[in-house]
Amino acid sequence: MLQGTGSDVGKSLIVAGLCRAYRNRGLKVLPFKPQNMSNNAAVTADGGEIGRAQALQALACGAVASVDMNPVLLKPQSNIGAQVVLRGRVVGTAAAREYQDWKPKLLAPVLESFERLAQKCDLVIVEGAGSASEINLRKNDIANMGFSRAADAPVILIGDIDRGGVIAQIVGTKAVLDPADARMIKGFLVNKFRGDPALFSDGMALIEQMTGWPNLGLIPFCPDAARLPAEDALGLAGKRRSGTGKILVAVPLLPGISNFDDLDPLGLESDLSLIMVRSGEPLPAEARLVLLPGSKTTIADLSALRREGWDIDLAAHVRRGGHVIGLCGGYQMLGRVLRDHQGFEGPPGETAGLGLLDIATELAAEKVLAPVRGRGAADGAPFKGYEMHLGRTEGAGCDRPMVIFDDGRRDGAVSADGRISGCYVHGLFSEPAQRSALLARLGGSGSGLSYEASVESALDAIARHLEIHMDLDLLLTLAR
Repeated sequence: MLQGTGSDVGKSLIVAGLCRAYRNRGLKVLPFKPQNMSNNAAVTADGGEIGRAQALQALACGAVASVDMNPVLLKPQSNIGAQVVLRGRVVGTAAAREYQDWKPKLLAPVLESFERLAQKCDLVIVEGAGSASEINLRKNDIANMGFSRAADAPVILIGDIDRGGVIAQIVGTKAVLDPADARMIKGFLVNKFRGDPALFSDGMALIEQMTGWPNLGLIPFCPDAARLPAEDALGLAGKRRSGTGKILVAVPLLPGISNFDDLDPLGLESDLSLIMVRSGEPLPAEARLVLLPGSKTTIADLSALRREGWDIDLAAHVRRGGHVIGLCGGYQMLGRVLRDHQGFEGPPGETAGLGLLDIATELAAEKVLAPVRGRGAADGAPFKGYEMHLGRTEGAGCDRPMVIFDDGRRDGAVSADGRISGCYVHGLFSEPAQRSALLARLGGSGSGLSYEASVESALDAIARHLEIHMDLDLLLTLAR
């Protein structure tokens, strides 16, 4: 089990790299994360949802993603509450304090999922959550040391030197842990190093001396990591702008943004430049396309969009002849009205949409979770992706669908002039044909590059990186 001294120390990435490295050695490997908190989710072949990082790790293993790989998924709906997904299905919502009382009931199904995976493979690589040193949450913990102790899974602790204070991170973790928990840790890693490794050899020795844990590797910063989808939306604002192409795509960074890896394939297109528009900034007038991504809290995000004045910017963008695409929650916002009469996202009621498409959405109890394939209704460009949404959308705009599924169903809506469109499909732009069709509409040309091939290549590069900078033979001897 890999645990971290904090969030974003590189746990997900290192687990993915190790999965690929050990798979390349001929082992059958599977990933596992007892509890994840993320609005970036993936649909599994068995019809559930798990954290996007675990789906990526399954890909690294050459395995089909299943709900057992991430049995508990928390999808934040506010600063203090989250939707609780158990083995791929929503079982309720809980405030942060209330969720602490759920944990004792969740440990048994978590361990059952872990055991099912363990029986199918040679090696399970487990990812912890947040920080191992959150001793205030240790009671009933299922994400870190609570799981490690229950499953007898030895732990490797990861520190992040890029954020500073890595000696204190690791030594401090040892200091605050219960001694029985500390004994589960069999070694440590220092991640995201930049510069001459010799300059930190004394630091590694000091950590060993002060903790008694062996050094398993000093891992330099890996540029190929940027080619993999991020799990945490916190990093989106920092990216700000990517690409230098002539066609500017603006994405308003809404508080409840979800499934934001839909944006990643656009980075392969040299004709595109992508800008994340942060709170307090206007939508850039020079944008050719405004893309509204998915949202975990569509109605609340629509209110946030209006508070920022982005609805006014968007109307001006459309008057100038600009294009707009909405995906999932973004698609729902483009309609005339959003109805939530049963109160799934807050108090029952309805709210006016942006009015750019002649559609109306009613939020419903049943969540649609399904892999899909099809083609663009106008251009025939193929795609494959997945649906993950609450709500049914109807209206005259749906008579001009954006996509047609292979089973004949139609999804989405397109304005009469073709400049405003939306649908429920996530992963739409992973296929090069879809990106090329989009670029053609915007006055550019597509690269034809495969996003899947880019991800596979990045996983191989990260696996090689870890082979060089970690003792993978020693690490394997620590597994039991």
